[in-house]
Amino acid sequence: MHVSETFEPLEMPGPLVGVGWLAARLGRVVVFDASVGGRRGGEQRIPGARPFDLDGVLSDHTAPVPHTMPTAAAFQEALRGLGVGDDDAVVVYDAAGVYSSARAWWMLRAMGFGRAAVLDGGLPAWSGAGLPVESGPAVYEGPRGSFTARPRPGLLVDAGTVARALTDPDAAVLDARTRERFAGTAPEPRPGLRGGHMPGALNLPFGDLLGPDGLMRPAGELRAVFEALTGERERLCFSCGSGVTACVLALGATLAGYRDTAVYDGSWSEWGLPSERPVVTGA
Repeated sequence: MHVSETFEPLEMPGPLVGVGWLAARLGRVVVFDASVGGRRGGEQRIPGARPFDLDGVLSDHTAPVPHTMPTAAAFQEALRGLGVGDDDAVVVYDAAGVYSSARAWWMLRAMGFGRAAVLDGGLPAWSGAGLPVESGPAVYEGPRGSFTARPRPGLLVDAGTVARALTDPDAAVLDARTRERFAGTAPEPRPGLRGGHMPGALNLPFGDLLGPDGLMRPAGELRAVFEALTGERERLCFSCGSGVTACVLALGATLAGYRDTAVYDGSWSEWGLPSERPVVTGA
């Protein structure tokens, strides 16, 4: 049964919800599994979860780099095929914790959908709380939805925008990759990419925003983490390997109260290709 045909629209508490919040509303919320890589199509799922397939239909495979945002028309068609309506409430999780789920949340925001949240701690937190799971990968075989894509320019940006931000004293570009990849001392997992980082970029590995329990750190701690790197700058742009974990930084910044934020869609998969775009090594 379609969520929005049965219940009044839910009020979302913000961009992050806990497992208790979701458990109390299961069946009233569209739940997406946005796991990627080896965790895609895992053997367990939250009951009723549908596939938000970032390695499949929800990336543009005609683009030269992975995990590129689809066109608005393709995104709208995919979300309608997954039964999503404009009045639905959506919660996205992944099997790694807080990882690729943030990418799905950011994509929904970029397409004008504001009724979405990330499940704090993802499937590990859900299972760890003793909440029920179903076996087999996430599937959806229900009716089509009425989702309408309303693109919000500026949430996903290109290399030119990032290049300008790198020289803007009021902006900061933060790279979510590991310190070793940022410094160029560890090889890139994708062949053909240069090692290192953009000159002027700041390194904030996405794991630094998570506590030892795998949950997002409190808003005050997140704000302190960002301010330690960026000072008083409020315009933040996020990059990573392929535009996935950059969205964890975008989630953290949103929780910390930042409003002028963007994700570099091509990220290092594009910038790191052999080209005239500048690359430096070292911390």
